[in-house]
Amino acid sequence: MKPPIVCFRDGAITQVAKILDRLSAGHLFFVVDESAYTASGADKCLEPYLHSQSVTRFSNFELNPKLHDIERGVQLMRETNPDVIVALGGGTAIDLGKLVGTLATQDGSAREIIMGRDRIQQASPPLIAIPTTAGTGSEATHFAVAYVDREKYSVAHPSMLPAYAIVDPTLTLSLPADITAATGLDAFCQAIESIWAVGATDESVAYATDALRLAFQQLPNAVNKPTIDARRSMCRAAHLAGKAINISKTTSSHALSYSITENYGVPHGIAVALTLSPMLAYNAKVTTADCNDPRGPRHVLDRIRLILDLLESEDIAAGCGKIENLISRVGCFHSLQESGIETDASIRQIVSQVNTHRLSNNPRQSDSETLFTVLRAASRAVPTDRTGLETARDTSH
Repeated sequence: MKPPIVCFRDGAITQVAKILDRLSAGHLFFVVDESAYTASGADKCLEPYLHSQSVTRFSNFELNPKLHDIERGVQLMRETNPDVIVALGGGTAIDLGKLVGTLATQDGSAREIIMGRDRIQQASPPLIAIPTTAGTGSEATHFAVAYVDREKYSVAHPSMLPAYAIVDPTLTLSLPADITAATGLDAFCQAIESIWAVGATDESVAYATDALRLAFQQLPNAVNKPTIDARRSMCRAAHLAGKAINISKTTSSHALSYSITENYGVPHGIAVALTLSPMLAYNAKVTTADCNDPRGPRHVLDRIRLILDLLESEDIAAGCGKIENLISRVGCFHSLQESGIETDASIRQIVSQVNTHRLSNNPRQSDSETLFTVLRAASRAVPTDRTGLETARDTSH
């Protein structure tokens, strides 16, 4: 996969017109979250240029890409046959840019391809991704989320990687605290999961290490006293986390999050964060018998030690506490109970809808019953297992 050409700086939005001219775009397909477009100030920069171009706008879509919006975009794109796609907004807008652009050029139906019954065989027009949040890192990944009949799917193909990523911290200055927190937690969680993922490499761990360090230090500032420096740091953290998961993919907490978001309306980043601490404690007790990573439990525990070091924690208990404290400091609830998930039936519903592919990327094996036990303990506010990492090492022989 050829990585995106990245323009990361204050005012990077001014480069879009130059890129479009360089691409000799005859007709532009603009996937745009209109509220983010206006609130970020991107409209003041782009509109004068767009008024002189041939542009088809695709907007008014739901949060988290739904099949009916994807199909509407595909039809519109096929009717207009654009040369270039620009996607501006949060993760939903950028994922829709990827999905619509790719699926419109295929022979198969959007539904069949999303559900894995047909394949992506043709490349799409080049995509320019312009994030207005610091969280998903979608501008750096070759996959996108899609929902069909309330079930979440991940569509991946090398051609879905954007050609250009315009990361402009000034576009995030107007983000309210709640969106800053939720999207920032997504980047924080991506970084942690990427470090312990079975699919992690030295390259992805390097990206994730920098992302985790930045998010851990700067997310509270970005939420509570949002200086431009804090905004820049979170934009960099989100982009690096995106680069990390583009290699490693995500794991257990992301696998569990989709049902929490779909059934309880919890914003994605918060939904992921709700299970991060319990899964850290769970993964720290990996053994030879239940290790998913072919590099073995000692390798996994070394990666968990790296996470603890980045969280400035001596042991698992302290690391879990640091995660929960960070979530609280940015004004988000950090327990399943607080989000309305209180009964055994509700927890079983969550684990029954888990993405099993992402579970296979988690370093320690689990099944529905195991996850139910872990989440039930967390929801009942049972103290996190206080086993230290050195004890966890002793079980790996």
